[in-house]
Amino acid sequence: MDTSFDVIMAEVLYNLHRRHKYGGSHAAYEHVARGFKSHLRGKAMEAADELIHMGLVFKKPTNYGLQVSLNPERAQEIKSIIRRTLGVRVD
Repeated sequence: MDTSFDVIMAEVLYNLHRRHKYGGSHAAYEHVARGFKSHLRGKAMEAADELIHMGLVFKKPTNYGLQVSLNPERAQEIKSIIRRTLGVRVD
């Protein structure tokens, strides 16, 4: 697995996309790094923070922890990033 930051950001987007976490469907923030090797989990969390800052990922504070989801208004851009960076076909 390539460990460049752009690839890690695309992997985070792809993980949320595969689980259909758009808009009202959320995932726990601490689960964003699932599937990454232990030495890359910190970078995956940094990537999630950057994606939130870029507006591609929404955050939602709840009483049981922070939740995240993909921005449905930017779905085409998210899919384009996944295609371009990972070479994965997404619908």
